[in-house]
Amino acid sequence: MATKGIREYDAKRMLARFLPEYSSSVSYEGKVAMVDPTTDFKDLVNAHPWIENQKLVVKPDQLFGKRGKNNLLLIDASFKEAQKWIKERMNKEVTIEQTTGKTKGVLTHFLIEPMVPHKDEFYVAIRSSRTGDTIYFSMEGGVNVEENWNKVKEINIPIGKTINDIDIKGQLPSDLGTNLAPVADFVSALHRIYERLHFTYLEINPFTVVNNNIIPLDTVGKIDDTASFEARSDWGNIDFPASFGMESRPEEQVIKELDEKSGSSLKLTILNPEGRVWLMVAGGGASVIYTDTVVDLKQMKELANYGEYSGNPKTDETQVYAETILDLMTRNKHPEGKALLIGGGIANFTDVAKTFTGIINSLKKYKQKLIDNKVKIFVRRGGPNYQEGLQMMERLGDELGLPIQVFGPETHMTKIVPLAIEALGLNK
Repeated sequence: MATKGIREYDAKRMLARFLPEYSSSVSYEGKVAMVDPTTDFKDLVNAHPWIENQKLVVKPDQLFGKRGKNNLLLIDASFKEAQKWIKERMNKEVTIEQTTGKTKGVLTHFLIEPMVPHKDEFYVAIRSSRTGDTIYFSMEGGVNVEENWNKVKEINIPIGKTINDIDIKGQLPSDLGTNLAPVADFVSALHRIYERLHFTYLEINPFTVVNNNIIPLDTVGKIDDTASFEARSDWGNIDFPASFGMESRPEEQVIKELDEKSGSSLKLTILNPEGRVWLMVAGGGASVIYTDTVVDLKQMKELANYGEYSGNPKTDETQVYAETILDLMTRNKHPEGKALLIGGGIANFTDVAKTFTGIINSLKKYKQKLIDNKVKIFVRRGGPNYQEGLQMMERLGDELGLPIQVFGPETHMTKIVPLAIEALGLNK
């Protein structure tokens, strides 16, 4: 599972599309409009006629919350006022403050929707875990829900059960009064939408009910992007924006596009291009373990990248992936050298020799740059044809004059991490 955050605009758009399919008693009009640097406001009016004759709410839509507390929320505005407010902030750098600290980034996307006068504010969220899904509900939604978490009701849906097996109405607070029935129906429908669209997390805080119309005021959504082959038509035209303050690098975009065209999984995130420890890891789980090991050994500041190649990628796909990492790694020299960890667990069906062929072709291409950058290479792998793959790596070290240490499945998966750190003198 690869969880990716989506824009509030997309989450609300999908909610409006599928709520009628799963609920007969509540509805959501889905009046939302997106503004980005390419938006023509005349075209926006043509696509959303309501935008000119209603009071509006405007806010950035870039995967961060607490927009009101950061003075990035415009309410009760005319369309003219909304345009002015957006133009004053478009492509401007701002610093936002959240519970995780301060983040600096550039504003590029804004959400416009009707302002809805309301009295009650409710909270609902759904989160997935290994044991099933948990629905969270509170009658006291809004910015202070975390401070009142003791008032949040938890409803568990274990693996093997469905929302039909749960008495949602019976588990919600009776204090909802006349809102009890529509809210129960909405929560049940929301979970069905959650499952269908492969969400891993969905939060609506707050939402309100006006004449049996559900109004989601603030929405956060994350979906499993590996379900794209199954859910892409339901998602519609959707992108996966980087977290606010983390601009996507051209090299990351190359791998993203390669991943989208491949039946395999190819991921790359650059953490520190000046780092001395570089990872080329097979498998999503293994990539997490290797990263955690580097951090546990107190070398986070030297960790250059995070990512994975898995799902038995083709030789040419692996070669493009490897060359992208090697190009980044060898751009800036360090007097004491760098380390490349070619790691992974024991593959079930990935042909180790085949994927190593792509990596070896890349290492040959970057031979001189690797030598100039004093790169030490550590390899640990197991799985189909791993013996052949490791032998190929050993021969390559002799052929290129590169220091390549090779280990098989008899060696602990992350053993090469402390070996690399020691070789670089980082543990002194």
